[in-house]
Amino acid sequence: MIREKVKEILSQIPQNIILLAATKGRSVEEIEEAIEGGIKFIGENYVQEAEKKFLKIGRRVKWHMIGHLQTNKVKKAIEIFDMIETVDSIKLAKEIDKEAKKRNIIYPVLIEINSGKEHQKTGVFPEDAENLIYEISKYENIKIEGLMTMGPVVEKPEDIRPYFKLTKELFEKFKRLNLPNVEMKYLSMGMTDTWRIAIEEGANIIRIGTGIFGPRRGG
Repeated sequence: MIREKVKEILSQIPQNIILLAATKGRSVEEIEEAIEGGIKFIGENYVQEAEKKFLKIGRRVKWHMIGHLQTNKVKKAIEIFDMIETVDSIKLAKEIDKEAKKRNIIYPVLIEINSGKEHQKTGVFPEDAENLIYEISKYENIKIEGLMTMGPVVEKPEDIRPYFKLTKELFEKFKRLNLPNVEMKYLSMGMTDTWRIAIEEGANIIRIGTGIFGPRRGG
């Protein structure tokens, strides 16, 4: 079933769109089936959970951090993840830069935009994003490769459109800044109910969990 769902979604999206399977709370067996269906990118919310899965799945897929990352987990996160999509502070960026420097690598990140300006959620508010990107661009061992947004919970999928539109406008604006260590390549938006709208608004990474795996057991 999972395999078929992945193939179905892949058949509906353009080839330049990355389908990222959101695998929080999913078993290694479920993830394996998604990989058989054609998944090449998976997203995890917690370092500890990702580590256990990574030991069994390894580098057959690209690993993206899509949950809030605490600075004390950065070292382990860099060992596992190919990209962190949720950078929203100088403090976090500084820690990533420090760990990347130790490994002599340039580490790719996305800046998380809190497009709904929700105080209880992580992500940088839209009006503060340019300053944050400007400051992070000074770090030599981080490369900003785009933006990510969740958007607020909405009643109808169509209601998310203004938040995706806003994030795309920021993406284009930051692209024109031509800052060092910044290359706006990826726009990560859209989940199970909203991925079609996200693609219409310019997303090239969509993050789908329930649409691939079905509802989580116990909630």
